[in-house]
Order: sequence, then structure tokens, then C-alpha cells
Amino acid sequence: MSVLDGIKVLELARVPPAEMPGMIMADMGADVLKIETPEPGRHEDEQSIRRTIHAFVNRNKRSMTLNMKAPEGQAIFRKLAAGADVVVEGFRPGVMDRLGAGYQTLKELNPRVIYCSLSGFGQDGPYRDRPAHDMNYLSLGGVLNLIGDAGSKKPVIPLNLVADYAGASLHGALGIVLALFARERTGRGQHVDVSYLDTTVSLLAATPNMRFFFSDGVAPRRGEGFLGGSYPYYAIYETRDAKLLTIGCTEPWLWENFCKAIDRPDFARFARKPDQFVRAANAEEAGAREAIEAIIRTRDRDDWYEFLVQHDVCVGKVYDVEEMVADPQIN
Repeated sequence: MSVLDGIKVLELARVPPAEMPGMIMADMGADVLKIETPEPGRHEDEQSIRRTIHAFVNRNKRSMTLNMKAPEGQAIFRKLAAGADVVVEGFRPGVMDRLGAGYQTLKELNPRVIYCSLSGFGQDGPYRDRPAHDMNYLSLGGVLNLIGDAGSKKPVIPLNLVADYAGASLHGALGIVLALFARERTGRGQHVDVSYLDTTVSLLAATPNMRFFFSDGVAPRRGEGFLGGSYPYYAIYETRDAKLLTIGCTEPWLWENFCKAIDRPDFARFARKPDQFVRAANAEEAGAREAIEAIIRTRDRDDWYEFLVQHDVCVGKVYDVEEMVADPQIN
């Protein structure tokens, strides 16, 4: 028996981050019915491409097509929602109300329903009606400007992993499960309001770089902090075969293991220090990193990896996707 066996989920979402909570619940045994909307203006090949792109987040779901702009389709949706445990929708605020399927409407039909809305800026606030995507949420949330090297004019875009999936998708799934748990105690459903922007800010607030901002008002800057990539113990190095290796020895004893392994025990003095939360590497620390770069370029990536693993060092190979899926820990 799976954790969510017997839980009925009704999903009306068109973008993968809003479809992922339903995928997670389906994986855990929930009966997820995805509502597709007719797309008469799209050619069949366009629809086929879209289905392929969305296949991962739509696994284990059933589906049906409803014209939600027609009164008949709206009536069918409300009938389905009356018997559902969870409704998941991924539209801007007000859209579901116009379709006759807003939370207040469905709550009257089904007081126990958990209604999860995933939208860019949430159900209230001055930006609630604006369109946006992951990069926009990261930029407004203060995250994007922190990613990349200190000397670069532009930050680096980290795919759409943060606001979309780590932010909205996972918080959405968690919010639904917590609401189901609360319903066991109260007998009542609730509206789970998930904002891509809010969850982005929440994730940023948990990072070490923000500690001094909350305590002393010192804001982090790109490339600063011990996780910013400027320090030798937490950096990416190029190997002899032009591949990349990550060293992540933020604990002093692990950094000491690395320094001994490369025959530079004197570099142990460059272990992480408390003041590195709010600054980039100084000249001496940067010089140590340059010296290590020269050492790492003397051997191939896989050779270094096996060697450093044996010396209890936090090390990783920078994989491409083909290498990733072939790794024995992953496949």
C-alpha cells in the first residue's frame, strides 16, 4: 500500500512546475486525474512535442479533456471536484474564478477539499496579476544576482531549478500533504497558496550568506561568502584532460585531508574562517587557489577523483548528462 492510496487529485495545470506536485502525489499512490483543455489552434505535431516535454511530470496520471470555457465543461469539473480530496491549479489569480472553479465555489460543494494554487506572485500583493517565469522570480527574489563570479557583469542563470521546482513544485507538494494531515485533525480543507517568488525568497533566507544580513544588515554580494566560489576549499578546478572537478571541503578537517593528499599540508591554514561569510577571498587565499589549480591540472579528472575519494575528500566530477545517467550511484 502506498502512502497516498485512496487520495483523489484533480489537476488543472499547463506548466511543468505546477504539474510536478501532482506527479509526486501520483508516485505516492494518489489517483491523479489531469484535465486537458482543447487546443484547436495547435497542429498535431505541436501538441505531440508538448506532450513529450511534459511526459515526465505527467507520469502515473489519468487524463481527460474538458472545455473549461464552456458551461458544460465547467459543470463537469465541479462535479469531479465535489468528490476530490485535492484540486491543483496553476493559473494566475482570478482565472479559476472566471472558469467557475475558484476555491470559494468548490469549497461550498466540498468543504474538505484541499485547493492548491501555484502562481507567480501568490493570490495577493501588487504583482499578483503579472506574468513571469523562473528567471524573473530569481531576479526579484535577490537570488539571481548572487550566482556567478564576483568580477562578472551578469549573473549566471541556474536553469529553472530554483523558483520553479525547488520553490513552487516541492513547496506545493509539501503544502498539500500538510493540509491533508491538518484535515485529519479538523475535518476541514483549506486553500494552499504557493507563490514562486515567495518560495524563492524562503530558500534564499536559509542560505549561510544571509546570516549576517538578518543579524547585522550586511547583504551578501555575488562571489562573496564561503560558498561563492572564490575560496580554494570550495571551488571548481580544471584537470589535465580539460574536464572539471569540484572540491567542497568547508569543514577544516576535510580541507586538511585534501591539503595532505596534494602534498600541500601548509595550505591547511586556508580552511574556512568565520569572517568568510561576508567577503570574497583575499590575495593570499586567491593565490593558494591558483597554486592548487596548477596542481590539479597535472592529472586527469577521473584519476583525481578516485585518488581524492580514497583520502576522504569532498570531491565531485562535473558530469554532462550522458555521464550522469551512467554513474552507478544514479542508475
